[in-house]
Amino acid sequence: MTYCVGMMIDKGLVLMSDTRTNSGVDNISVFRKMFHWHVPGERIITVMTAGNLATTQAVVSMLEERKKTPSERENSLLDAPTMFQVATEIGKLVRDTINERQSANGPSGKGKFTASIIVAGQIAGMEPRLFMVYPEGNFIEASHDTPFFQIGETKYGRPILLRAYDKGMSFEDAVKLLMVSFDSTLKANLSVGLPLDMMVIERDRFEPAHERRVSADDPYFQQISSNWGDALKSAFHSLPEYSFKDK
Repeated sequence: MTYCVGMMIDKGLVLMSDTRTNSGVDNISVFRKMFHWHVPGERIITVMTAGNLATTQAVVSMLEERKKTPSERENSLLDAPTMFQVATEIGKLVRDTINERQSANGPSGKGKFTASIIVAGQIAGMEPRLFMVYPEGNFIEASHDTPFFQIGETKYGRPILLRAYDKGMSFEDAVKLLMVSFDSTLKANLSVGLPLDMMVIERDRFEPAHERRVSADDPYFQQISSNWGDALKSAFHSLPEYSFKDK
């Protein structure tokens, strides 16, 4: 499994992904799930992947190939005039790749190929945009009502995002919020694991404003995890006492 979050705030975009993949409890590996491309002063595009590893790696590899050989075919990342068209092309790649793998596997083949991708970025002269691409190739876009997307193991980290998100928050607070969301998920599900990859995309900057890999021995993440646990216990004990006696 995996866990990835893309979040929009007034200042730009904040992204975080884990790196764990597993095929059973005895086959656990670390693979990067966040990838980005940028043209200084013109555009920055980041994708985060979840689902069948071979499928998501194939999609990312094809995007890389288009970047290396733009003269042979249209480069959906560096030539597309809008982020909407970037998401459209990535959606087509996801759909076609899944269909090809499923067809090659045959109707009696075991397993189901699937992939979900968060696409985030900005092109000069336009607003930062955030999309979630489904395995079928269609997608939805983040909005004021839905300012963040999650893929993978979403349920454990979602409540903190819903309660604490503020579109006017600083990048630093947004990173802290995502770290709490990931800590909650890590505590509840062994299929999500460290290290974490993080990226901050500042509006109109067109290059990563901040990148970081958060490892298990990262002192800030350890402090966040410990303090959040203590804060939850303190909040619980501060709630009104329940009594079995009639009032």
